[in-house]
Amino acid sequence: MTERIGFVGIGHMGAPMSANIAAKGLPLTIYDMDQERTRDHAAKIGATAAATLAELGEASDIIVTMLPTGAVVRKVMEDGLADALDPDSLVIDMSSSVPTGSLELHAWLAEKGIRFIDAPVSGAVPRATTGTLAIMVGAETDVDFERAEPVLLCMGDRIFRTGGIGTGHAMKALNNFTAAAGFAAASEALILGSQFGLDPKTALDIMNVSTGRNFSTESTIGENVLNGAFASGFGLALLTKDVKIAADLSKSLGADLPLVAETSAWWDRALNELGGEKDHTEAYKVWEKLAGGQ
Repeated sequence: MTERIGFVGIGHMGAPMSANIAAKGLPLTIYDMDQERTRDHAAKIGATAAATLAELGEASDIIVTMLPTGAVVRKVMEDGLADALDPDSLVIDMSSSVPTGSLELHAWLAEKGIRFIDAPVSGAVPRATTGTLAIMVGAETDVDFERAEPVLLCMGDRIFRTGGIGTGHAMKALNNFTAAAGFAAASEALILGSQFGLDPKTALDIMNVSTGRNFSTESTIGENVLNGAFASGFGLALLTKDVKIAADLSKSLGADLPLVAETSAWWDRALNELGGEKDHTEAYKVWEKLAGGQ
């Protein structure tokens, strides 16, 4: 691949994802607001560090963004990156963004002749590190998808074409809503069982060979809650944001489905109690406390 890749956002996910692009030998320039982090990471992985967004744009044909929200992605584009890109450049937003915001950004970039796809990921830091993320891709054309695919395959081993612009971000939010609901349901079951005298570990073992089994019972709760680690690597603020995106999607479509609304409110309660910097598994502590009438 001869196209030059630019990467914005060298955080928990962006650092291993960009490292995997560099490891495949693609020409890579990286940028983060933290310039010391940018320089250190560039030196570590053999990439070029950009001092400004404009410098990044001038050095790139394809831009990958891995940022906290779609609003931040839009701001980065407006703060000089989009103007520095040549027409027919491609932006790949791998952040967890609002689907309608992706449609708006796509239209705004199209006025400048810049192509756009949304390609959020699932798998958290462990699979970002091994390059085995699942990636959900919303693209307007097959040409855009095929152009992005070699870059995406550096970071993931399961690439799903979900449909048009915004469908990737919608799928990410719906997946994380399902995961969040599963974690909440399993947590409540263990909390109630404990109050009645059941051993939580025994209860979890039974769930995992029964119909209550889900991702959280199989890995997250045993590895992070019952042993007191609370270190899954996925922040409470990020999961709460994704569930809210799903809840807002329900409202915007006129569906007003109850479970997604209640799940969003329940995670909001944990966020308000703990703060967004905490690991999402610490929500268990809040729900346990509330169940005890405290």
